[in-house]
Amino acid sequence: MDIQKKLENYYEIECRDKNGNLKWVEKFTNLVTTEGLNDSLDKHLKGSNYSAAWYLGLTGASPVFAAGDTMASHAGWTEVTAYSESTRPALVFGSVAAGSVNNSASKASYTVNADNTQIGGAFTVSNNEKGGTSGILYGGGAFAGGNKTLSNGDTLNVTITCTAAAA
Repeated sequence: MDIQKKLENYYEIECRDKNGNLKWVEKFTNLVTTEGLNDSLDKHLKGSNYSAAWYLGLTGASPVFAAGDTMASHAGWTEVTAYSESTRPALVFGSVAAGSVNNSASKASYTVNADNTQIGGAFTVSNNEKGGTSGILYGGGAFAGGNKTLSNGDTLNVTITCTAAAA
């Protein structure tokens, strides 16, 4: 019996300058890590220790995600913490419909507080600690269009859409 399920996250990050002018929009998909897949199976099918708390983090330039990545061990990328918020922004999802859910009504937001900050992607994690190395790394991805340079006062607004579909 060949039963497959595909889980995927789709990110859209919008950057505005300190005056509110749109600088750029980046759209990309992510890899769901083995740890994220195992967590989904454990929580959904086994019903063990379920928590709906998820957060978004930003990566440094040119991230490379691997299926075996965890928050404690991820050689292909670093986290960027050059933003004013004291924790990683929480994901607040709307209603699930047609195998999809997103946070478009409550986008995750970052206020950049350093010039020449290079970012190259984003990730989803179960811990809100900026720069933290614990929690479940659900997945992450690199910008399709390459790295972006941020300026002090820029604002990032992030929408993430999570889908599940028969593959």
